[in-house]
Amino acid sequence: MFPRLSTLAKLFVADRWIVLDDVQFARRDYQHRARLVALDDPTRQQWLTLPTRLPRGRPTLISQARLVDPCRSRRTVQLLVRQYYGRSHHWDAVRDVLDSVLDRLDTTDHVVSIARASTLALLSALGWTGQVLSSSGIPTRQGRSERLADLAVATGSTHYLCGTGGMRYLDSAPFDAHGIPVVPFHTPVDTDNPLWQSARRSTSLWALSKVGAGELANQLAAQREAHRLGVPV
Repeated sequence: MFPRLSTLAKLFVADRWIVLDDVQFARRDYQHRARLVALDDPTRQQWLTLPTRLPRGRPTLISQARLVDPCRSRRTVQLLVRQYYGRSHHWDAVRDVLDSVLDRLDTTDHVVSIARASTLALLSALGWTGQVLSSSGIPTRQGRSERLADLAVATGSTHYLCGTGGMRYLDSAPFDAHGIPVVPFHTPVDTDNPLWQSARRSTSLWALSKVGAGELANQLAAQREAHRLGVPV
């Protein structure tokens, strides 16, 4: 939930986001947690974690994962986000994102729904107008690379944008078979910009709180333009 800036940047660059809701839930991933970073001291960090129940144990799919106590999770999210970012000059933008998530927590205990709501709220705040789909509604093969290639083909995608983590395991052959290029995506490296220095660790809420929706959208738009032109970033 409340995705990292590196994840948000990749989605912002893309025209289509397919939510992988039919893959195995990963407890140590960011599906049910976010790393909060203090506004005035980036070294002060805290995990915001929503206790999650896995009905089928380890094989539980993301779509099957449930919050243990939605009411308590709602209180925790509201308290910690306000505690960390309530003094920001851009609190109004952060609060709008927070309210979208709190509203969702009032109506569901599905972890994937909360994660989707938080990500969409952030993308909407930045003016993203892409398409969102769920993988569970699209027939695919079982292999990781085959699944992703099938999703790209089924949705008429012309490219597949792959982050640094995915590039370590992705086999491009299933994509090559359909003439779909795999485009590596990474956030800026060797930069003095503090937003990007912690982009792969901290929640996007920190970046939104630091610079506001307008400036953050401008920086992400610059990444989108750089990738479309093939310029290293």
